Amino acid sequence: MKTRSPRLATRAIIVQDGKLLLVNAYPGRRSDLWCAPGGGVEPGMSLPDNLAREIHEECGLRISVGPLALVNEFHDPRSGFHQVDLFFRCAVAGGTLDPGWTDPARVVHTTRFFAPAELAAIRLKPDSLSRVAFGPDGPAEYDPLEVIVT
Repeated sequence: MKTRSPRLATRAIIVQDGKLLLVNAYPGRRSDLWCAPGGGVEPGMSLPDNLAREIHEECGLRISVGPLALVNEFHDPRSGFHQVDLFFRCAVAGGTLDPGWTDPARVVHTTRFFAPAELAAIRLKPDSLSRVAFGPDGPAEYDPLEVIVT
């Protein structure tokens, strides 16, 4: 297996009215796994600018990017794929979730706000996301390397 550099991605922790924004980003709805919105970092753009671009593409929202809250990494031992996600606390600065919104990349097919009690009934990654999202602000946490799931 060829060694590859880890892919860097930014993700938004958006809690609004006591609910966490999540997306399902599996084309063709081939998985029921939910995650925070965001995506790969493009070289030459700051992390906050990358995150704002991704959230607009995936959700149609404008955001303000706050502090780093969580670092998570996952990998696929078979392919060598390794990704490091940087989660930032964010707030909606404009727009609303529109069920008719289409992600230009056609990766995200569903966006939704979840109340804390609803999170136990869905598959969500990383495991620490709900605890961090609804926990107090503080120093960023590190969620250790885990094997990718779909």
